[in-house]
Amino acid sequence: MEQLSGKAKATRVRYGMLALVFVNVAISYLDRTNIGVAASALGKDLNLSKIEMGYILSAFGWAYAALQIPGGLIADRFGPRILYAFCLITWSIVTLAHVLVRGIASLFFLRLATGTLEAPSYPINNRVVTQWFPNNERASAIAMYVSGQFIGLAFLSPILAMVQVYAGWRGLFIGTGLLGLVWGIIWYLFYRDPLDSANVNKAELDYIEEGGGLFRAKDQTKGQATIWQWSNIKLIFSSRTLWGVYIGQFCVNATLWFFLTWFPTYLVEYRHLSFIKSGYLGSIPFLAACAGLLLSGFLSDWLISQGKSVSLARKAPIIIGFILSLSIVGANYTDNNTLVIFFLSFAFFGIGMALISWIFVSTLSPKHLIGLTSGVFNFMGNLASIVVPIGIGYLIQGGSFKPALVFIGTIEFIGACSYIFLVGKIERIESPIQADINEGKLVS
Repeated sequence: MEQLSGKAKATRVRYGMLALVFVNVAISYLDRTNIGVAASALGKDLNLSKIEMGYILSAFGWAYAALQIPGGLIADRFGPRILYAFCLITWSIVTLAHVLVRGIASLFFLRLATGTLEAPSYPINNRVVTQWFPNNERASAIAMYVSGQFIGLAFLSPILAMVQVYAGWRGLFIGTGLLGLVWGIIWYLFYRDPLDSANVNKAELDYIEEGGGLFRAKDQTKGQATIWQWSNIKLIFSSRTLWGVYIGQFCVNATLWFFLTWFPTYLVEYRHLSFIKSGYLGSIPFLAACAGLLLSGFLSDWLISQGKSVSLARKAPIIIGFILSLSIVGANYTDNNTLVIFFLSFAFFGIGMALISWIFVSTLSPKHLIGLTSGVFNFMGNLASIVVPIGIGYLIQGGSFKPALVFIGTIEFIGACSYIFLVGKIERIESPIQADINEGKLVS
């Protein structure tokens, strides 16, 4: 209920802020996948081998993964409004600079720069949702903003393919870069934290806070340098449950990064589709992943509302999703492109279900280490953005894509096992500093 007895009805400003994050996510993924769409033509222009292209496709991940922990710390220190605007505008400028590349070195450097500037994005997303949404709405909110990556790619992939055909790969980078520049300004103009928004009323703030929203957390940590002690960092790495979630996120991202990098090449060079047809058919798995994600998020929150345990409600959809994703291997056993798209879409639907795993950051993390925990979580997950593009590059060098799909399926099996055997009871981990705060030993 969002209306307290005798008080004004709560506003719904949080949904407007969520919509802004949704667009941020869509744009960030356009700037990750544009290189995958351009890969076939770009590789021919620059005379790159499959192994060299694998390293290019992984370059974003080297910087993005390495900077997740610093990105998490930055997200804890700076507000989403300024930090996200800075990131959007600067990575869009770098995207525009891709039109100047003349060889593998400059292209690799620009992909590294893009990964560097996108690094704080998901820790910021999680910070926004943790501030603006109560616990009982958080899985749905995460599902909504994460769906931005799939909806954006599903509807824009055909457009990107057409731009590729008619304006070349340089036109592709110009279009995505300009879009990000404009949106960075819009984000800065319209986003506000809960306590800074002129549109939110007290009833909504009370509803969020009473439900576990943490928009006052930054006030509680002012002046507390002990937050950055080694003991807190050690805490994030010593939990078996968190390690299960970290491994699971690596496995989720393995399939995601296949679709973001090698999937267009797979359709064009190994399934012999035209660029435009691959753009249209290639959008179907992204729509399937979006459906799986939304189903999983709302199902998880519904199970909570029905009184089911948090562990069951949060873990079951993810485990089911991993099991469904094993169907990706089925594409190796048919020459029918319709069935290929079906198997890949069904697998991506399963990975979409597993992508609500971000809920564990806000659910398990010590309250004052959410940015750090999300940084570690995303670092572990995005190691897949390095391993998968390079690994597939080596596996397909012999001319067959079948080993690559078996590789992805094996990783997803490991993901299911991590949630079954490592992720235990879902409850918040309390840091030493939080225990002191609760006991009144620390004051601002």
